[in-house]
Amino acid sequence: MTVWIQRQLLLPEMPRGCHLITAHVLRELPELSLCSVGLLHIFIQHTSASLTINENADPDVRTDLNQALNQLAPENAHWTHTCEGPDDMPAHVKHSLLGASLSIPVADHRLLLGTWQGICLCEHRNRGGRRNLILTLHGDLESR
Repeated sequence: MTVWIQRQLLLPEMPRGCHLITAHVLRELPELSLCSVGLLHIFIQHTSASLTINENADPDVRTDLNQALNQLAPENAHWTHTCEGPDDMPAHVKHSLLGASLSIPVADHRLLLGTWQGICLCEHRNRGGRRNLILTLHGDLESR
């Protein structure tokens, strides 16, 4: 049976940096365990945080990724848009570089992420607040 399942996932507030959220996503979609083939689309409803797939084993990768993003879009770059604080415009730039959505193939009841891949939320604000994701699963579900 082919289905569309859509859920809203409200993540807890996270500090500035790159955070693994794969477990949050999997908890929100227990139907993945029934999906023989499909596609999961994840969309973040914010313009000052972003999503990426990256290293899930060594946290130094996420630390270095955040450092690189801070070098690409530093707070002291004399931005025009400053009304929401010095970390806001750099956050928008980082969001545009990484993006607002991911599409991940599903097969054999699991996400087809690589061995060392995980879903990351990149929080680009010092105090971004809770972040809202829309999870859309389209796939063939097996009945049990």
